[in-house]
Amino acid sequence: MRKIIGSLFQSLDGVIQAPGGPEEDQTSFSHGGWVFPYFDDTLDEPMGRLLGGSYELLLGRRTYEIFAAYWPHNGDQPIGETFNAVRKHVVTSSDRPLTWNNSQRLVGDPAEAVARLKASDGPDLLIQGSSMLYQALLPAGLVDQLVLITFPVMLGRGKRWYSGDPATARSWTLVEQAHSPKGVHFASFVRDGEVRTSSFATKPPSDDELALRQRQAEGRW
Repeated sequence: MRKIIGSLFQSLDGVIQAPGGPEEDQTSFSHGGWVFPYFDDTLDEPMGRLLGGSYELLLGRRTYEIFAAYWPHNGDQPIGETFNAVRKHVVTSSDRPLTWNNSQRLVGDPAEAVARLKASDGPDLLIQGSSMLYQALLPAGLVDQLVLITFPVMLGRGKRWYSGDPATARSWTLVEQAHSPKGVHFASFVRDGEVRTSSFATKPPSDDELALRQRQAEGRW
């Protein structure tokens, strides 16, 4: 079975919108291109391992259209050469033609369509951007690995990759990390089991704590 890897450039407040340039997203987002000022060659090695392996792309429609308008004209860049060559699987309900070479449409319910793709033969599937995919794939337990590249900036508004669906609650295990002098943090996590909980308390709860818990349970705090 294939592994699904989600790779995200994110701000400290979880925004992933338009990291590449000011003109990347014209939907009233005023901070496009927020990644470039912090990017340096410190992260070349972990990014090279992520993007230089054998994989196929799994994309939502909007990210696909951004990529399809850019990468075919920038194949001289190493990542462009790879993206242009690999197969692209696009989760979309639109009937707009997929003009980028080696592109194919995934039809039907997103989670079910991706589950079928995941169960098929082939290389691992790499998600780039595509915030809407996570809303369907994380609750279904289909994402095996998350690679979060976090930049030291807060954007305040914009598309976020995580909706807070309680069905996504689970533990993740850190398997790789790297830091840049400019404060960029590269961290790779693999999916673990249920969320583990415990307490720092060393004594039985006091009467004040018990009273507070009762008020909380009754919605009176």
